Amino acid sequence: MAAFEAEGKLYKKMDTQQVTDTFKKREFVVEMVDGAYTQLVKFQMVQNNCEKLDGFNEGDDVKVTFNLRGREWTSPQGEVKYFSTLDAWKIDSQAAAPAQQAAPVSAPTSIPSPTDAPPAATSNDDLPF
Repeated sequence: MAAFEAEGKLYKKMDTQQVTDTFKKREFVVEMVDGAYTQLVKFQMVQNNCEKLDGFNEGDDVKVTFNLRGREWTSPQGEVKYFSTLDAWKIDSQAAAPAQQAAPVSAPTSIPSPTDAPPAATSNDDLPF
């Protein structure tokens, strides 16, 4: 299955939930601007990926790489429902890189004096003018 990417601001970071003895997940919400509207999109990380959120704070600019998962579920009453999950497996900081400063202009080590001779002309000057 192809991986997808989404960029935005980390809006909410939830605690890790131990769902069963062998399964844990951690949900988080990313705020993404979609034209004039803001979208709050919930992702989840599972198992060892849950720890990848530890280094991030709400308000951080992030890029999330995720897979789209879907499944069918039948309730005890026999009603069939469908669920989609954005299963994130990578999160990167999108913090703006600090602007690089231009290297300082250094002063010449010596200033030519008006009495310095101009560079010698080359003898192989075969220009027509």
